[in-house]
Formats: sequence, structure tokens, C-alpha cells
Amino acid sequence: MRPPLSQLKNVLVKMFGGANLTEAFQELTLEVPLAKLSATMRQLRDAADCSFDALADMTGVDYQGFTGRDPSAPRFAVVYHLLSTRHNWRLRVRAFIENEKEPAVPSMVPLWLSANWLERECFDMFGIVFDGHPDLRRILTDYDFTGYPFRKDFPLTGHVEMRYDPEQKKVIYEPVTIEPRDNVPRIVREPHYGDEKPMSLPPAETPR
Repeated sequence: MRPPLSQLKNVLVKMFGGANLTEAFQELTLEVPLAKLSATMRQLRDAADCSFDALADMTGVDYQGFTGRDPSAPRFAVVYHLLSTRHNWRLRVRAFIENEKEPAVPSMVPLWLSANWLERECFDMFGIVFDGHPDLRRILTDYDFTGYPFRKDFPLTGHVEMRYDPEQKKVIYEPVTIEPRDNVPRIVREPHYGDEKPMSLPPAETPR
């Protein structure tokens, strides 16, 4: 473990204990209960030993169908990537959402203004609601868009399609007319494909 990472780990273990702290790919992940998310994030920002003054990125995760995962475990989670410009530290924070039908987490906009558009994007793609967000609207899709594209059960062809209707003189939405299809590529090869010896090339001509 690199010295800065070991120092950060010691700080986090002292503050939160080591039970919910894991290391992978030279990065630490702190798993936080949803009920303690706001208080923990504020502590990570304000504590002098941490000073995570920047929210570099955040997203949602849909674990539906995840290989080797307990099917009864929460389906959705939010993941935050924090940066301390003072200590040159990075930390990943993850919180699972127990309510799958109405996933909601507290907004981090009061702590980091950069959370504003990031949370709108997460809401648009995953359908996760951020309580306390000042203006939670779709940001990547249309306002009348149906569903959340980054959810694992969202169909590859979508739910609706749009076109311009010359009679109504406006864009209208209609049910998708494309039949559902398997998007997994198939490799079709003849028997003994690749068994042949490589073709020998003719000798290069000697320049005159």
C-alpha cells in the first residue's frame, strides 16, 4: 500500500472503524448506511484529517443480476468519488438503498455544489430521487421520456419512439415498433476454422 493511501486508511479506521472499509485497485471504499450518509459525508468534508473538499463524481449502480451477489441484497446503490486537494487523497463512498420501489437518498448539494448536475443525471438514468435537491429534473432525456435507461431491466429498444407528425405539426411519441432482440453478438465459424497453415507470402522483389 502506498504511503498516502495507508495514511488515509489509518485516518478512516480511527474515525469510522475498519469493518466497512475495503481496498481494491489502489483505492479505498467506505460503505456507509443510508441513514448516516449525510452526517458521514459532512464529517469527511469538514474534519481536518480528511478535508474532502471536492465531489469529483457520483453515480448510481443497479446490481440486478450481478454474478455471485445475494438476490435478497439491495438492488440500488449510490457511489461518490471524493477528492481532498489538501492531502491529495481520493475516496470512494458507497451507500445501498433498501427501498427498491422508491429509491431515495439525501442530496449532497448542500455540501458540494457539483452534486447538482450529477444527481440530476443519476435521477434521469437510474430513477433515484435525491431528497432536498433544489431542482431535480431530467437532464439527458426528454421530459416525457418513459423509464430509466441505466436500469438493468430497461429494454434495449426503449419503451417509446418519437417522430415528427406533419399533420399535427409536432413531435409525437408512439409505442416502439421494433421487435425485442438479443443484442449479444454471435460468432459463427466453419468447422476447423483457423486450423489451416498460414499462407506463405511470395518473396519480396529486389529493387533494381
